[in-house]
Amino acid sequence: MGLTSKKVLLLAVVAALLLFTVTVWLWPRLARRNVPSILGRIGMLLATQLSIVAASGLAANFFFGFYSSWRDLSGSDQAMGVVMDRATHAFQQLQVRSMQGVSVPGGGNPQRAGLIEKVQINGESTRITAPAYVYLPPQYFQPRYARTRFPAAVVLTGYPGTAENLITRLNYPQTATRHIAAGTMRPTILVMMRPTVAPPRDTECVDVPGGPQAETFFTRDLRAAVASHYRVGEQARGWGVIGYSTGGYCAVKMTMRNPQAFSAAAGLAGSYKAPKDVTTGDLFGGSRQLERENNLLWRLDNRPMPAVSVLLASSKEGEGNYKDTQAFIAKATPPLRVSSIILDSGGHNFNTWNREVPSALDWLSNRLSAP
Repeated sequence: MGLTSKKVLLLAVVAALLLFTVTVWLWPRLARRNVPSILGRIGMLLATQLSIVAASGLAANFFFGFYSSWRDLSGSDQAMGVVMDRATHAFQQLQVRSMQGVSVPGGGNPQRAGLIEKVQINGESTRITAPAYVYLPPQYFQPRYARTRFPAAVVLTGYPGTAENLITRLNYPQTATRHIAAGTMRPTILVMMRPTVAPPRDTECVDVPGGPQAETFFTRDLRAAVASHYRVGEQARGWGVIGYSTGGYCAVKMTMRNPQAFSAAAGLAGSYKAPKDVTTGDLFGGSRQLERENNLLWRLDNRPMPAVSVLLASSKEGEGNYKDTQAFIAKATPPLRVSSIILDSGGHNFNTWNREVPSALDWLSNRLSAP
């Protein structure tokens, strides 16, 4: 069973409750002043506390999505290159691993509810491999749209994040299916994944000097891979990005820096520059200029305004990016177009992002055009 499985969490909670009950029940019998009783008390206390800590950790991970698997938690999930011999095999930019329905009424019928495909994306130029979930809207399977190509949006988690949370916690496919049916959202393909393409390192979607070329992977390889397999175009007007936390920073930054790749971005609770900590290491190879180029507020003061659309989401209380969000809005001028969602209160958590995703998804899809 996986790290994010509800069964694992339930078993951990049950085990913690049972050990606590057993400890209370056996404590009088272990009250004697002899070595076996003392060791018994120590063992019971350690077992109970460890079980409670484990259950609490699993619950926190289930809610916030810090780690996606046991390998991710242990740090052993560090694969990043495409293992393929070009001399003997045709290079596949995208490989479908499995399929699943969308959790809405009629979810078993793709023509009514759409479909989710789990895929592996192989970066031809960056040699980065990353898993993703691709949501295909109902229209993709309907005969009248058989020759239609659709706009696409990359949907990013925070760091470290789990792509599954975009489906189970933030309900992107479910929201898309409902809003498309209601007419508030344009039929759009969603490519759902985490920005961590070189785990466990947090690359902040930066082309790291001498390291992972994360920005190029998203702006070039991913778009080419999706276009090679699905009915989408490669022009920027048909591509957007939306994300929360680190994914929000990545979305806005990549769109501002690469208007030839994306035409619209929605950043939910995103920062405006890359952090420097143990998870990132030196992202800029010691280059102050490269660091500034990835600072969005610096770009507004020192670079021409890109002709893209940006949606920023924050809250007056509970989000640390509120002041910088206001500063971004104040600095932006045409042709850069800025919209915002500002809540009165809301922390850096799924509850807040769930209040922002439906409107942000409608906004993004309606700023993309079909090829």
